[in-house]
Amino acid sequence: MDSHQVHNHEEDGHKQAPIIVMMVPFPAQSHLNQLLRLSCLISSHNIPVHYAGSTIHNRQVKLRAHEMDSLNIERIHFHDFPLPPFLSPSPNPQSSTKFPAHIHPLFEASSHLRQPFTALLNELSSTTKANRIVIIHDTLMASVVQDSAFILNAETYAFHGVSAFTSFFDLWESLGKPFQIEAEVVPNELPSLEGCLTFQAMNFIAHQIEFLNFRAGDLINTSRSMEHIYIDLLEKIHGNKKHWSIGPLNPVTICKQGNSNSQDKCLSWLDKQAPKSVIYISFGTTTSMTDEQIKELANSLEQSKTKFIWVLRDADKGDIFTQDCRRSIELPEGFEKRMEELGMIVRDWAPQLEILGHPSTGGFMSHCGWNSCMESLSMGVPIAAWPMHSDQPKNAVLISGVLKVGVIVKKWAHKEEIVESSHIKEAVRRLMASEEGDQMRKRADALRKHFKQSVGKDGVSCLELESFIAHVTR
Repeated sequence: MDSHQVHNHEEDGHKQAPIIVMMVPFPAQSHLNQLLRLSCLISSHNIPVHYAGSTIHNRQVKLRAHEMDSLNIERIHFHDFPLPPFLSPSPNPQSSTKFPAHIHPLFEASSHLRQPFTALLNELSSTTKANRIVIIHDTLMASVVQDSAFILNAETYAFHGVSAFTSFFDLWESLGKPFQIEAEVVPNELPSLEGCLTFQAMNFIAHQIEFLNFRAGDLINTSRSMEHIYIDLLEKIHGNKKHWSIGPLNPVTICKQGNSNSQDKCLSWLDKQAPKSVIYISFGTTTSMTDEQIKELANSLEQSKTKFIWVLRDADKGDIFTQDCRRSIELPEGFEKRMEELGMIVRDWAPQLEILGHPSTGGFMSHCGWNSCMESLSMGVPIAAWPMHSDQPKNAVLISGVLKVGVIVKKWAHKEEIVESSHIKEAVRRLMASEEGDQMRKRADALRKHFKQSVGKDGVSCLELESFIAHVTR
């Protein structure tokens, strides 16, 4: 395990002020996952960590935490809060917007966690001997933790699970571009916020922003070794707020664990493939493709003859444990039979980090959610970027235009169009079978080395985490 995950203050002879950390995640997979990883990091410093979420979403994040050490997770104190009944419809692949509007009811339900969170906060504040209760909350849960402003020994910190690049440009744009920045810092074709979110999602975010003034600082899942320009700009726009860039939160060294049949099957298949020959395809937990687009992607893979692992599943529902059947996603007739030697279809949960960390994986076709970007780059794997909504269009520009570790499959300007198989095939060729793709792999591998160094002892991300621990235990 990386030293930024196990470093122990007591071994250094530091006397810690007794504190308690409370994690308050937003109930969507990539948000849940990042704060669970951060919980394990902070817990490894002998600090009690309380993970306060809904019953169903605590169950979800533990179920899917394949690459995390179970002993680390067992150290976390989980608090299971009930949610009021909420609709959990299936996603609509035909929707005109790719934003997962089917989870709007979950946004509303999550706001009801304010009362149980405040009750727990009051209980911990009055019954423990902690000098300070440190609340680390997802930026989308700011309204839930608002009552902490009235607890004398409580302090809140906002966790940003998106890139510093996207955070800065979204904020800069929404504030009316309050100061000039150097032209070379703004990449060509930087997408605006238009079309990235639904009206309801924008309203929900605006409501959370009202309560962010109470925070004492910000934590970001990124590394200064990669995004120092945009971290500096974020600090400038946020004024006097302290920032700690502590990413990547995911492990940067992979050990095979084989926790499930699909995991064993994927990794065993990869073991038989040539180095860097396989493209991994996954569009995360919030994307559902139309049948027509799935057919074009399937045809492109068959034509390209590139080895692949394709995670083919709809977006998560608000409650993934509801019993009604998932949509059966149809592939072209006979496709799976014809592709038996060439590729593998995975229809359930896939061990993404282990796949990306496997020596046979040479590329990742991705929606460019930040969790996936960080996992891919920390494993040295370049990206075929196919953004769908939210922060993904800007992340795709960061990956392709700034870091130059990816190709664009679908430009955001063409977001409403079907991507034809010939275009997908060309993007796969550029990434997997060209000099250009080889150069991207070299740059991605250089980032992997930077990340590994940054979370190692005295690395920049390790030192930022140490700085945060020192700050909250002052």
